[in-house]
Amino acid sequence: MNTTLTEDRPDVRPVGLGPVGWARWFWRTLTSMKTALILLFLFALASIPGSIWPQRGVSDAKVSQYFTDSPTLAEWLDRFWLFDVFRAPWFAAIYLLLFLSLIGCVLPRTTAHLRELRKKPPTPPRNLGRLPQYASFDGDLIVEEAAARLRARRFRVTTGPGWVSAEKGYLRETGNLLFHVALLGLLVAVGVGALYGYRGNVLVVEGDGFANTVAAYDRYMPGQQVNAESLEPFSFTVDDFQASYIATGERRGQPLDFAAALKVTDAPGAPERDYVLKVNEPLEVNGTQTYLIDHGYAPTFKITDGKGQVAFDGPVPCLVAQPANFTSECVIKVPDAQPEQLGLLVAFRPTTVPMNGDWVSVFPGAANPTAQVYGAFAGDLGMKDGRPQSVYELDPTSLKKMKPLVMKADPLAVGKKLDLPGGMGSIEFTGVKEWIALQIAYDPGRMPAFVASALAVVGLVLSLTVRRRRVWVRLKGAPTPAGQAAGGPERTGGQAARGRDHDRGHIEVGGLTRTEGSDFSEEFAEIVSVLNPGVKDVR
Repeated sequence: MNTTLTEDRPDVRPVGLGPVGWARWFWRTLTSMKTALILLFLFALASIPGSIWPQRGVSDAKVSQYFTDSPTLAEWLDRFWLFDVFRAPWFAAIYLLLFLSLIGCVLPRTTAHLRELRKKPPTPPRNLGRLPQYASFDGDLIVEEAAARLRARRFRVTTGPGWVSAEKGYLRETGNLLFHVALLGLLVAVGVGALYGYRGNVLVVEGDGFANTVAAYDRYMPGQQVNAESLEPFSFTVDDFQASYIATGERRGQPLDFAAALKVTDAPGAPERDYVLKVNEPLEVNGTQTYLIDHGYAPTFKITDGKGQVAFDGPVPCLVAQPANFTSECVIKVPDAQPEQLGLLVAFRPTTVPMNGDWVSVFPGAANPTAQVYGAFAGDLGMKDGRPQSVYELDPTSLKKMKPLVMKADPLAVGKKLDLPGGMGSIEFTGVKEWIALQIAYDPGRMPAFVASALAVVGLVLSLTVRRRRVWVRLKGAPTPAGQAAGGPERTGGQAARGRDHDRGHIEVGGLTRTEGSDFSEEFAEIVSVLNPGVKDVR
């Protein structure tokens, strides 16, 4: 018939959903529990790359090394924000969709749950014998006694003429809602931290200090609502850094502990205090936390130029090239050298031994440190053309124009000096210091996020362990509560006692669990035993 009508009236077209219909469909799909679970899974999955690849702001040196070792792969990874996962647009999209989905799930379910809490347990079914759990017995139980015994087992109870209805297990849905509300709270806490918090990274060499100002950071990432005045005005000096390693056995060279001795000033004019900074023991000053995230060596050099002037004298932070033995690569730029600027590439080995005609490090501790110049160049470093340069590499364009002086000299022990050819000066290896990489972070959402996570665990435990169940009791021919037989005169005390012995009624008990896959038989047997102490087991 529909086909005929359509053929007769070719102007008739199927009615589409329209903008409102599509919007309603999208909202229902987004706020369904299935979508929320998918988004939650995607949120966890999207966080995995942040632990696989080094992240900017946490391991900038490793990100730079990645570009050096695998430039093509690093470029593609960077296009997809895999070096900055938690600031990526696709991560933010998942975050916002999950936020909206949870709101759409939680609000209607909370309203329905509140209505359910106000409702009384339903009246008993007509035939209790059809329920999964059923028992019957004869006894003198009355409605009020049955209700009192069920209340003692923390059931919500309602009564009627000859029946009792009881229910409990509402904490299951309460826990489920608490879990979802806690997830919302966790998302809000993360958002608050992103808006009003900040974090930054800085590298500090032993003996140097740090003041919590924007200019002191190597990398600074403020929230949108953070300004320079928002930073906590503390400062500290790194007096010493100690790294200990296993010296013998199969695990030789594996780290044991890292500790940085700090002199901390909490605010301008405040007394100085000592603090030992460790990996899992951050320094905290009024909510701002300082974490130890990395370390390395900073050998000290004294460089004299061709005119006999000291053009450089101090530590040089080196990048770790081989983490197992801490062989490091150092770059020294000497723009003040005369008559020409100097650029040097140095390999630092903390424990140096000869091996197969070469020199290698066999232990990460500085037991026999050496510095080997494997490239010394004279010429323009290109530092005056306005282009930014990394302190950890010589500019490749400028390097092509510079004159090579030394290519792979012998290693220098502490106190030894290498004279550069052509009267260009000398380099002296004067000592060994260590550097530490720190992350300073202020996150006002940290404690709310912790509370939300704890509540989520509580809600999850409740939703997985609590069962929703109902119990109905129907009493047929049982005594009335005041000892009064149905339709008869009020009895005296002795008559009431005798009535209890002879007017025994028939009691039916039915049980039903509203949680799939749960076993209610054991608890139901206990309930029947409470209602009729003479029954030992009804299972």
